[in-house]
Amino acid sequence: MANYYETLRISQKASSAEIKSAYRRLARKLHPDKNNGSEHTARAFAALAEAYEVLGNPAERARYDQRLLQARFQSSANGDSVFASSNSHAQKWRRMVYEQRYNEIINRMIAEERRESMALQKIIFPTVALFVSALVVGIFKPQLFATSAMIGKIIVVTLFVAGLIHLYRRIREAFDRYTYNLTELHDSIFEDKEPAKPYSRAAALTFLVTGFLVCLGAGILIGNQIDFVSVTMPFLFSTTLRPEFVFYPPIFVLVVDLMHSFAFRADG
Repeated sequence: MANYYETLRISQKASSAEIKSAYRRLARKLHPDKNNGSEHTARAFAALAEAYEVLGNPAERARYDQRLLQARFQSSANGDSVFASSNSHAQKWRRMVYEQRYNEIINRMIAEERRESMALQKIIFPTVALFVSALVVGIFKPQLFATSAMIGKIIVVTLFVAGLIHLYRRIREAFDRYTYNLTELHDSIFEDKEPAKPYSRAAALTFLVTGFLVCLGAGILIGNQIDFVSVTMPFLFSTTLRPEFVFYPPIFVLVVDLMHSFAFRADG
């Protein structure tokens, strides 16, 4: 049975980042285009790609680790070692070691899935919060900044700046993880680029801008049809959308994302 860890020259406990780094390093070295079409390096490159295809996928890696573990124990059991002993204590020890290794595989897979889930939530929650905030702002048309005292204005501006920085970081993380530039499609593997990602950067940016504008427009339409908040609380809400509306979506995203982070940590 091929040992993909030896193929990638990494430890069986290597992280996803270490697997990716090892693959990219060896791929640049063994790519046939860099070795004049050598058959030996072409085979090595194919084996490398096969190893990365399995180990780069957490679920596939867990299944492979189980097969590798079973093969190792069978091999040991057929040899001259304690694993081959028919002694009941040796057999019990063998089962304990096997179960421990198996649990390590499952725990690592769960940890990988948890990290991936957290990374995805860090994108989904701010995006949904941004769209919902645009809808809410369009409906209620808040004017907290205009009607607040100086200290209130300072608080609003401070929260806006903090929210804007936070939103920018979240969007940048999402773009780095899930999007690619169109120019990257034709880049060589020798240029140390990330593997292809599912969405183009232009498409993701268009989705964000379009979604925000659509939600804001829908909110304005709803607010114009159901205008009761500005009548009952004119100090806080206006009948028309003021330029200060740009302050509130980043603040809303910041608050929602912080609440989600606290809840996630408490649950973990």
